[in-house]
Amino acid sequence: MLQKTINSIRKIASQSDNLILFHSAAGKDSICLLDLCYPHFKQITCVYMYIVKDLIHIKKYIEWAKVRYPGVKFIEFPHYALSSYIKTGHMGIKKDVKQKLLSLSDINERARIYSGCEWTIMGFKQSDSMNRRLMLRTYEDNIINSPTKKAYPLSEWKNKDVLKYIQAKNLIKPIAYGTAQSQGTAVENKDFVLWCYKNYPEDYQKIIKKFPEAEIIVFEYLNQ
Repeated sequence: MLQKTINSIRKIASQSDNLILFHSAAGKDSICLLDLCYPHFKQITCVYMYIVKDLIHIKKYIEWAKVRYPGVKFIEFPHYALSSYIKTGHMGIKKDVKQKLLSLSDINERARIYSGCEWTIMGFKQSDSMNRRLMLRTYEDNIINSPTKKAYPLSEWKNKDVLKYIQAKNLIKPIAYGTAQSQGTAVENKDFVLWCYKNYPEDYQKIIKKFPEAEIIVFEYLNQ
């Protein structure tokens, strides 16, 4: 499985020495993918999509990656979900019904224009969901979508495989906000909000400043 993954990365590298990598900073799949891709490309541009900008614990992971992989660039864009949040006033964020809704493809296109790269790598896995399994199995080797110039090298990996790789390569330990298989910095994610409240109070304050209703999560936790 590892060799198949590396072969797919080498195939992309034979077509382009530049790469866009969607990177969640503290997530296991992103940590693993950057390590796998780094030896094969002249330039890697990591795209971090934020819901709340400038979280301290996220910045620490980005800085670690920059030191570990010299020359890697990080660019940040608002997460496409943020456009929906603003349009609906989700979790108390300042509402703007005129907000244009964005998609992951929109963010990818912005990254391509910014970086000049054609190929994009993402961390989708078949084990993530039924929809992703069906999608990924339509691609070459279950990995490469040549028409869109997108690839998913971890397609056939399980979470345990990713964690085993991280441990074997002595990479930075990913953050587990909770026990769910797929985690992220969504402000309605109770585990994420409570993790910030307990571990990074400054980040928690940034969250509730932008999404005031996230404070309800902590209130309910303290009064359960």
